[in-house]
Amino acid sequence: MTTLWASQALLPSGWKHDVAVDIDATGHIASVTPNQPACGYRTGILLPAPVNAHSHAFQRAMAGLTEGRGPDPSDSFWTWRKLMYRFLDLLTPDQVQAIAALVQMEMLEAGYATNVEFHYLHHQPGGVPYADLSEMAQRIIAASDQTGIGLTLLPVQYQYGGVDKRDLTSGQIRFGNDPDRFAKLVQDCRGALKSLPGDARLGVAPHSLRAVAPEAVRLAPQLAAGGPVHMHLAEQVAEVDEIIAAYGQRPVEWLLENAPVNNQWCLIHCTQMQPHETIALAQTGAVAGLCPITESSLGDGIFDGVRWLEAGGRIALGSDSNIRIALSEEMRTLDYSQRLRDRSRAALATPNHTTGRRIFSAICAGGAQAAGRNSGQIAAGQLADLTALDDRHIDLTGQTGDKLLDCWCFAGDDRMVRDVWAAGRHMVENGRHKVRDEITAAYTRAMEPLRGAI
Repeated sequence: MTTLWASQALLPSGWKHDVAVDIDATGHIASVTPNQPACGYRTGILLPAPVNAHSHAFQRAMAGLTEGRGPDPSDSFWTWRKLMYRFLDLLTPDQVQAIAALVQMEMLEAGYATNVEFHYLHHQPGGVPYADLSEMAQRIIAASDQTGIGLTLLPVQYQYGGVDKRDLTSGQIRFGNDPDRFAKLVQDCRGALKSLPGDARLGVAPHSLRAVAPEAVRLAPQLAAGGPVHMHLAEQVAEVDEIIAAYGQRPVEWLLENAPVNNQWCLIHCTQMQPHETIALAQTGAVAGLCPITESSLGDGIFDGVRWLEAGGRIALGSDSNIRIALSEEMRTLDYSQRLRDRSRAALATPNHTTGRRIFSAICAGGAQAAGRNSGQIAAGQLADLTALDDRHIDLTGQTGDKLLDCWCFAGDDRMVRDVWAAGRHMVENGRHKVRDEITAAYTRAMEPLRGAI
């Protein structure tokens, strides 16, 4: 049994002082007891650690390299995507593993305990499968084994280059699988995950309504076998127009009429929804997987967070393109987007909870649901996914309760994160991952032949 002690901790019943948390050998919380004398490993401000609900690990290696305007005067998501395809066509399995390890390390140091990897880079350049169909997925798994992060692996189904079922482009050919081969890939990934601790999870991800056949969307929950189902939805105006032209409905409208959407699902982005779609999708119990930094970077649009949460919707946050892995900044960007659109302040606060508290509590619950993970609360029986903030930080000293979350979210940054545990694995201590030097050295070596690729 491992014991942690925190001067303040956010429990399901609210903020408590002098809290002792016992963690058993399986990585679960055995007991939580407030008002205890200092004992065990001492921390300052103990929080449930959120899930990073949407990541494309390999895109981390592109961070900062796509900020010049190209020859097209209307530079957009679609021109960025062409650059991304050109880059990924160079990547080897060894490079993907090194990049994934760096991404996961940075997630942990930012305060996340779990990586939900939306994994679609399956095959060799040219589209020929590796001798082991799940070779690339195994590299994500190997990175998780090194970093200690919790992993929910989502093999992505990608069939077509568009909703008209056109062939995959050269940039997409490494993603593609027909239904039978994709089913085998899922089976192989399920077996490969057995090398990780028991908190690892498997789901599936039909990429989008543009990239898979309608029957693949409808059958995804069955293929997931109880695991989560994730899908990009209503991210771009051109995507919405393409679906309307093909199906006669907007993407959200079509999905709600044609798929069994419920709390097993996480729909990513949803930045192009009309009010009736926002309310209807929120009421299914599905999670909206939001990536505010990436959505800002790519000009996706603004998610209607105010209306969604008022309708009882659930949210999670993800770092997506991994241009920046910054939990506090994702929370801040989400709220600031609402303020800018509505010309308001504290857009997501309620009479009972400040902005930081409302967002943080929502992403802890929604992220756990999206990951298929028994986490999100500091409570007996939950996985010990925990983040501790430094109570000696200048912006946290003397603060209590919800103001701690507001100061982290709006006045500070992830340098406030002191310790992180994933299913009881203490991977970040004093703000630094335990094998940071090893991971960064491997990443530097892997990137050498890729310099100047974009």
